[in-house]
Amino acid sequence: MKIKACELFKVPPRWLFLRLETDDGFVGWGEPIVEGRADTVEAAVHELEPYFMGKDPRDVESIWQTVYRGGFYRGGPVLNSALSGIDQALWDIKGKDLGVPVYQLIGGKVRDRMRVYSWINSDTPEQAAACAAEKKADGFSAVKMIGVGKTGFITSHDEMDKLLGKIQAIRDKVGFNLEIAVDFHGRVHKAMARELLRELEPFKLLFVEEPVLIENEEVFAELHRFSPIPLATGERCFSRWDFKRLLTSGSVDIIQPDLCHAGGISEVRRIASMAEAFDVALAPHCPLGPVALASCLQVDFASINACIQEQSIGMAYNKGKEIGGYIKNTDVFLYKGGYADLFTLPGLGVEVDEDSVREAAKASHHWKNPVFTLDDGSVAEW
Repeated sequence: MKIKACELFKVPPRWLFLRLETDDGFVGWGEPIVEGRADTVEAAVHELEPYFMGKDPRDVESIWQTVYRGGFYRGGPVLNSALSGIDQALWDIKGKDLGVPVYQLIGGKVRDRMRVYSWINSDTPEQAAACAAEKKADGFSAVKMIGVGKTGFITSHDEMDKLLGKIQAIRDKVGFNLEIAVDFHGRVHKAMARELLRELEPFKLLFVEEPVLIENEEVFAELHRFSPIPLATGERCFSRWDFKRLLTSGSVDIIQPDLCHAGGISEVRRIASMAEAFDVALAPHCPLGPVALASCLQVDFASINACIQEQSIGMAYNKGKEIGGYIKNTDVFLYKGGYADLFTLPGLGVEVDEDSVREAAKASHHWKNPVFTLDDGSVAEW
């Protein structure tokens, strides 16, 4: 068996799909994407083709190591995202060839279903409360919301007061039997982060995500000592070596590697095992498409420290196209009681609707994240 063809499809809303085909007809799918940099990652995949074209796709580890170590300069968001999509597609082919789901090939299942959470819209307290109540009625036991808008290094208390009002509205509406996670998106800086964590303690949050940027890694240690709220981060870490520093610092409770950025299934399974040794939970980051989510769930099903899974259904990014729009077996993402059932199909467990993908690729996309500017004209974190 040899890889004979490599195709990429840039499809709305902001995704990039990779299709690998073998000489005996097996097809594997991956999502190699950096949101807002799809063209760059697409070029990187093509540039990496000499490392995997013509190779046996079942030699997943050999290809992974060759792609990663074959260049003198390696790693980072672009190259590791390209590698991530390649790795996902290889596992998809190997599972299909052997007739088993990928989780059977990386240790076997440790659970029968995986807890998932849903994002909620939270522009106002009323919207946050109503959306949380709706998700609870749908069976979710946990939701996540954006914490603050654009902020400077030192900012007013307005953003803090708005957030506290929204969370209070949720608690008033649904009580404490719906768990809430708050994502600060790395928008907050150290001084404000300390104050926010202190004010948020009474709300008994599930976790706070990216209270500061991961590049300020030493601040996580300070915040971890300061607050009992579980801290989560990792979507902007791109390999086990990034997570090694984070884990040895003892400053995080939940790691969130993204299987489209952090080396794919192979690398995130290794990262999960590293985190287990530090008694740290796994909650893969996944605001992306069906192949990405399927890849995450395959790792979740085989990782004992996986605690909850992000998924993008209903997210604001997905205007005009939800993840079910590109697959035939949409029932795999019909969550029951806030859980995704164990996948049964071989490979990644999703049947990609190739006709739909090819048609959507004609429209393509040019998604870019917003650029936040403060009142004085300076740029702020998005």
